[in-house]
Order: sequence, then C-alpha cells, then structure tokens
Amino acid sequence: MLAGGSSAAADDPAAGRQIANMCRTCHGIDGYAQIPIAPHIGGEPKAYLEAQLMAFKTGAREHEMMSVVTAGLSAQQISDVAAWYASHEAVATLAEGVSESDAPQACVSCHGADGISLLLDAPNLAGETNIYIDTQLKAFRSGNRKHEIMSEIAAPLDDAEIRAVADWYANVTLEITPVE
Repeated sequence: MLAGGSSAAADDPAAGRQIANMCRTCHGIDGYAQIPIAPHIGGEPKAYLEAQLMAFKTGAREHEMMSVVTAGLSAQQISDVAAWYASHEAVATLAEGVSESDAPQACVSCHGADGISLLLDAPNLAGETNIYIDTQLKAFRSGNRKHEIMSEIAAPLDDAEIRAVADWYANVTLEITPVE
C-alpha cells in the first residue's frame, strides 16, 4: 500500500501483451523487429524499456513514430508493455569462426561481445541490423541523440569504424522466446 491507502498497480505483462499489438508492425509481438530501422526489444530489461518509452512520451527523446505512439499511453500502460517485452528471453550466438575477443572492444563492457547487454540501462545489440546500429551511432556522433556515455564513445568514430561495429552485432544470431 502506498501512503494514503491506495495500492500501486502491479506490472501486468498480459495487459502489456494487448498494448504490444500496436507495436507488432515494427517490433513484432515477441520483440523481434519486423523492419530494419526498428530495434529488437524482446528480452530487454523492463527498466530500460520503460525509461526509453517515457523519454519518447516526455519529449526527452524524439522519433516521428515513437513520440506519437507513447503520447497516448499512460505510465501504467508503458510499465505493462515494458513488462511484456521484458518477459521474453534473448539468446545470442556468435557467428561460426569468430570469438568474443574479436568483438569491438569499446562496446563489450556494456553491450557484451555477443550483444546481450551486461547493464540494466544499456540495450542489447545482438542481431540488430547494421543499418539500425549505424544510424544510432551516427546520431550519437553528430549530437542528434545524446547519452552521457554513448556520445563520447561515438564522437571519435569514423564511418568505417561505425560500420565495423554495426556489422559485428548484425552478424550475431538472436533468438527471442517467451519465458514460461
């Protein structure tokens, strides 16, 4: 119970599944993206998803589609849909013939060599299209997208280095499955 006697609503992945119907065209109902410019979101930490959705809702982060979609969602709906996608498991497999030591070293401490995030506030990169990663890194580099860590990491990268990072994570196989 909260002060004042009302209880906080618990996260409801089943309700989030219903909300995810509006996300499925781009992100898939299980969180495996259906279009190359949308990220895979299944298996991401709930807190990360919730923070990103609230950033779109409040205008702290802008995107022509996501800003519109989140504007119509309540904080509870955002929490529920984040719980739905977080209730999935993301498993990554490196391509045959490569090892973790080949991974982009500037990325592995947060995003992992296989692209499965090691931190609650960093996204998975496993299996993302190279177009998506390339676009995001260039946005950080140019200042169109800002983040206290990523802006500094991306700033000195040239296009070839960005493409190498994007290609590394794009070549990782990603499977997203519901957790039973």
